[in-house]
Amino acid sequence: MTGFEKDGLRRRSLLAGAVGLGAAATLPMSAAHAAPGPAAAASMRRYPPNWPDLQPYGTADARLDLWPRDDNSFILPLELRPRDKDRGVVWMRDFYVNCFQDQGAPVYVATGTTRAPGLDIAAPWNDGIFLWVAHSLKGPWQLIDTTRIRPGAEKGKVWSPEFVGENTTGRTIVAPWQEYWYDDTFGKRGEVWAPEVHRFNGKWYIVACMGDHSQKVGSFMLVSEGGLEGPYRLIEGNVDEPFGDSFIGGPAFIKPGAYYHIDGSFFSEDDDAWLVLHNDLYAKFRPDMEDIVTTTNLPVFPQAPYSPEPYREGVYVFKHGGKYYLSQAVWNRQWSGSDGTTQYAYNKLGAGTSQYQYDSVLAVADRFEGPYSVRWTAGVGLGHNNFFVDRSGELWSTFFRNPNQGYWADPSRVAQGAVPGIVRMEWTGPSGNRVYVKRRNLGRTVSG
Repeated sequence: MTGFEKDGLRRRSLLAGAVGLGAAATLPMSAAHAAPGPAAAASMRRYPPNWPDLQPYGTADARLDLWPRDDNSFILPLELRPRDKDRGVVWMRDFYVNCFQDQGAPVYVATGTTRAPGLDIAAPWNDGIFLWVAHSLKGPWQLIDTTRIRPGAEKGKVWSPEFVGENTTGRTIVAPWQEYWYDDTFGKRGEVWAPEVHRFNGKWYIVACMGDHSQKVGSFMLVSEGGLEGPYRLIEGNVDEPFGDSFIGGPAFIKPGAYYHIDGSFFSEDDDAWLVLHNDLYAKFRPDMEDIVTTTNLPVFPQAPYSPEPYREGVYVFKHGGKYYLSQAVWNRQWSGSDGTTQYAYNKLGAGTSQYQYDSVLAVADRFEGPYSVRWTAGVGLGHNNFFVDRSGELWSTFFRNPNQGYWADPSRVAQGAVPGIVRMEWTGPSGNRVYVKRRNLGRTVSG
């Protein structure tokens, strides 16, 4: 996940510092004065400030300036499928957007977790991975044309457990553990979560996860044998199982030994690429990209933990301004303090608290392997997002407004949840080294 790839393509992470993102500007200059040199120009840049860290460590920043608002965000007008037309917007979780250069022109790609016709959520099964493409963030956003590959399948669907019949000797599209299955409790089971698209050394990859109702729950990677539209096949290392070790976890209905680390992600730098998994695990890919080098007992990113440490999802790394950022989705919990004020924290668990917002939390390091710094709130309600740079060099994040619990699960708001949204972000420069939602009132210090 580097900002500008070796072959000129952008993906989930970014190298925005090279173009001076944030509120970069120069002081007015008289026509009689020569243009400043690089050092002088750098000193005249203006970056937004870091907010002081909230105390005690683990306090969640709920200020309204860190929310997606009408002035800094919008919902992408993705082409509707028949199942989306009654709602008028695509139902989406774990929303992902990136900008690539394709044959000299920018192309945006969007994907995420969607639901099948007739279901209210993306479980106990869904029908695969869809891709949308556009040449502008404002659209038009169209489902990618897959009709030449599968004339009889739904347009835009690049992978699904229903493609199991395409398996041939030595070429696996759907592994046995990814196939649909059935039981008396849920009926049809098996869903795919959190897909993301990457371009590395001239090939297209999709990293995704089989969800809680699948035969095995965990992350896998697909590689295209053609263009962005596919056809995609499963890499060799995932034919028998997901990435990493299995362990006891997830809901009670998951059978022992079937749960692996979820929310797989991808980071690359030069000719090297790494897998990143939830709760801070990582592993380097083999040069042939058919598996990871170390398949068990994966190393962990060291960082300043909360106490107690909450459950985190959507963990990944991106590079920005020469630094490495560890991103994670954490539930912001709220409760009423002894003075009657509402309190917010990521590490406050137990009785008297309730889930409030699914936030994006960041930490920063000088090296990919860490150690990573104290964490801060990058955006309220942005959890399970990705950061990307648009065709003009502006920094954005995705969001979807988690309707499962908390703020967006309220009956008065649930219709506004599970949407394909993006919000402008800002970088606080090479001294601050923080990324926040584009703020309005930089001097505010009270919670909204």
